[in-house]
Amino acid sequence: MQNEFVRDINAYLDPDKAGLIPLEPLDPDKIRDFDELLLAMSKTAFGGRQLGEALDVLETMVRDPECHVVATFSGAMTVAKMGKLICKMIDEGWVQSIISTGALMAHGFIEAIGMKHYKYQFGEMDDKELCRAGLNRVYDTLEPEKNFIHSETVVREVFKRLKEKKYLCSYLICRELGRYLHENYKDSGILKSAYEKNVPVYIPAFTDSELALSIACNFLAENPSLAEEFDPEKLPFVFNPYMDLFHYTKRISNAKKIGIFTIGGGVPRNWAQQVGPFLEMSLQQFPELKWKIKRFHYGVRICPEPVHWGGLSGCTYEEGISWGKFVPKDKGGKFAEVLCDATIAWPILILALDRRLKKDKKRG
Repeated sequence: MQNEFVRDINAYLDPDKAGLIPLEPLDPDKIRDFDELLLAMSKTAFGGRQLGEALDVLETMVRDPECHVVATFSGAMTVAKMGKLICKMIDEGWVQSIISTGALMAHGFIEAIGMKHYKYQFGEMDDKELCRAGLNRVYDTLEPEKNFIHSETVVREVFKRLKEKKYLCSYLICRELGRYLHENYKDSGILKSAYEKNVPVYIPAFTDSELALSIACNFLAENPSLAEEFDPEKLPFVFNPYMDLFHYTKRISNAKKIGIFTIGGGVPRNWAQQVGPFLEMSLQQFPELKWKIKRFHYGVRICPEPVHWGGLSGCTYEEGISWGKFVPKDKGGKFAEVLCDATIAWPILILALDRRLKKDKKRG
């Protein structure tokens, strides 16, 4: 009885003969760039391996000539000065559609017109005093109220063009903002790059943003009576979010293959991913439609939220397979999820991808 739980050494599996993949020590003396760093990390463990494997999936996704890459962004990434990463992804042709929160694009717009964000000093600043001084806090960063005031004057100029339209949606407004930046500002900007590369930017919850509030103030400037009794007939245009939905759906349906790159989660991620179920629902009810069902073939997600909290930000791609949103791995799906602060992992990932692609281009 005392030997009941002693295992037979002759029955032990030989891991090398079984085809198990060995890990390798990360040797800093052999690493010369971010590409080599992530390659080495992919052969380690924990979060390092996640980030290293994410590079492999992202590389495969952007190299696939048939793949339409959708990028979704949430969180205060532009306040955190990550906006040029998005510009880089657009300018290099790594993304073909963008879905974002309105606030993220609003803060990016502010940066594009030359305004600055500032450091918040923990333990040295008082939120009540910040309010009086017109300094809005986003965790460890400050957004001066003057930024919004200045941006409103720019939006007012764009609004003059928007009044010529009878129907509008978020991607059309973003395109007009991008066109204005292209025509009037030399520095880079997300909406400017998106306009120049013809990449639509969708903001599903558009009225949840400073951009939308600026436009609303323009409504009031045109018709102050809206503040007393709202009359939609007095609005200069009709904002219809279904224009966004159908425009995005058609682009995805027409793509040969689709991939998704996600920072955070929230509305942008869900709105992007629901296209598969929407196409399926539509074709079930209207089989004569020319749409084609599409599921994401590739996916890379950077988000620190764990799955057990139950929110979409932490939802795994495996779970999304059950909804018909993703291609299963046994059918060729390739996915990577990095549980990390995006301001840490995202810059490393983009620099590594850029380096890897440039090295391969030189070899070719």
